Amino acid sequence: MGICLKLELKPELAVSYKSFSQRARILTEAWIQENMYCPACPSDHLSPTRRGERVVDFVCPNCSEQYQLKSQSHPFGNRIVNSAYAPKIEAIRAGTIPNFLFLRYDPRRFIVLDLFLVPKHFITESIIEKRKPLGESARRRGWVGSNILLGNLPPDARIPIIENGREIPAAVVRDSWNRFIFMREQSLRSRGWLADVLACIRELGQEQFTLRDVYAFENRLAQLHPKNKHIRPKIRQQLQILRDHGIIEFLGKGLYRIRKS
Repeated sequence: MGICLKLELKPELAVSYKSFSQRARILTEAWIQENMYCPACPSDHLSPTRRGERVVDFVCPNCSEQYQLKSQSHPFGNRIVNSAYAPKIEAIRAGTIPNFLFLRYDPRRFIVLDLFLVPKHFITESIIEKRKPLGESARRRGWVGSNILLGNLPPDARIPIIENGREIPAAVVRDSWNRFIFMREQSLRSRGWLADVLACIRELGQEQFTLRDVYAFENRLAQLHPKNKHIRPKIRQQLQILRDHGIIEFLGKGLYRIRKS
């Protein structure tokens, strides 16, 4: 029997909270705890971490994958305000960054509208933006936050679980997860390159593309990876990795095709 997600939130759980943000957090976290399965393994639920746990909100009791929940009532844009910059970069480099769940809900009807997952192997330094330090008049003056640049990710990095109130079958979600799990085997730097080159390929908006098409993004990739001075060889290297793992196929004479999942 397949997993069936109930889209309704339970407003009665948050009646004692006055703050809108607190009520939203209580309702959406309760929904995840009661409904959400692990996309990485067959487990049909996620366990909440201890209240106040930094960074991680849920963990799979079976495979130990960790998840952080971001929820809001309006659609997610290309830039998401997030936590302190330095600890996030440290977590990426240490491999302790969690997977991210992005949930949108209707505050009037108390239902989940959208939910998508960004696996941790797509969370690289390329998509973390450093914000300006808080001013002298701020309570936490000098504090430096971060933004997650969702718009810089390839669409493959956003795994839909619920779209416009419609549940995506768990088997499809898990297939999407497994398609790019090979990125866990790559170095941190290689994961960033793979995600960025794939984003460029997807931006072309066509099933077939040429090596010359990808070379057109050379300047952008140089800005994202300023320490690397050999951009075209790196592009070819990422295309080879994507070929080896069945994401694209080589048709000959510099022509490639994106393989359907």
